[in-house]
Amino acid sequence: MNFELNEDQRMIRQMVRDFAEEKVRPGVVKRDEEGRFIEQLLPGLAELGLLGMVTPEEYGGSGLDAVSTAVAIEELARVCASTAVTVAVTNGVCQDPILRFGSEEQKKKYLPPLARGEILGGFVLTEPGAGSDPAALKTRAVKKGDRYVLNGSKAWITNTHYGKVFVIMAVTDPSAGGKGISAFIVESGSPGFHFLPEEKKMGLRASATSGLALEDCEVPAENLLGKEGTGLKVALTTLETSRIGIAAQAVGIAQGAFEEAVKYSATRETFGKKLYEHGAVQAMLADAATQLEAARLMTYRAAAHKDSGKPGLAQASSMAKLYASEAAKAVCDIAVQIHGAYGYSREYAVERFYRDVRVTTIYEGTSEIQRLVIARNLLKD
Repeated sequence: MNFELNEDQRMIRQMVRDFAEEKVRPGVVKRDEEGRFIEQLLPGLAELGLLGMVTPEEYGGSGLDAVSTAVAIEELARVCASTAVTVAVTNGVCQDPILRFGSEEQKKKYLPPLARGEILGGFVLTEPGAGSDPAALKTRAVKKGDRYVLNGSKAWITNTHYGKVFVIMAVTDPSAGGKGISAFIVESGSPGFHFLPEEKKMGLRASATSGLALEDCEVPAENLLGKEGTGLKVALTTLETSRIGIAAQAVGIAQGAFEEAVKYSATRETFGKKLYEHGAVQAMLADAATQLEAARLMTYRAAAHKDSGKPGLAQASSMAKLYASEAAKAVCDIAVQIHGAYGYSREYAVERFYRDVRVTTIYEGTSEIQRLVIARNLLKD
């Protein structure tokens, strides 16, 4: 078994790390404090091809493999999780479903501007009363002539206010349960499409998140993604892949927090010794390093599984997302503990990492949902 990145993947890691250090890090604290979106970073991200990683070159993208994509997201999250999630969403839950389920006309229309970073995309599934249970969606889509009319409320959408293209799930047949859900490609300028005020979040404060109101929102019939009734399949298949991105984001956050903890332990002195010379601190660092390495390997394994095209991706990605997010939370907790009272201060980066990591066990399927997915697959086998 080969656990090493290949030469191309190592080059991508170094390229993204250099960009993150030179362009992202200088403003990361201020953007977080002000809750200011990463808009000024988008041209640089686009120039590196990071806004079109999952899209093939024929549609204007970089066409990277899943491992390279995970590495890139990890390196961004190591410095700024808000940048990482913005990039992950426009790639993994907007371009990916269009690539997988879209018609050739849809691919040619939407993928090139998304992949080139001319516009951002997003994914619209969650509702105020339907998060972990997508079959409970209330948003309706009624066909009227050559258009669908959408009505409903959506919540917790990433890349709102700045995004231009969104993959939206709505019910076309209320009597069919989960088989009555359909997916649509909707442009943010459509009549009846209204973003709600941005959420005031604990973490990821430099990413854009809000709800969405659809009020007689008209969508051309040709913007149906796939067939009527296949929306739940589109959503679940998309999440199978995108969970690898969340795992990579969690690993990156944990790596950033771990590096801060090691650095602090080498400079802080207590009882006449460097902090890292104390056995208790050494044990904490050892635990953090071990969990971090295990999370990284599980994430890369899931990404490699996707690249292989073999069955079982849902299991691999859920395991990676579950373990990486929970391990990252534990690593960030250790990093704060090693900093002591200073870890509770915004003057130190671990405070931001601690806030940013918390959502990784929640979005794109909570840890509890991942355990259900894993258990069901085990019982199925």
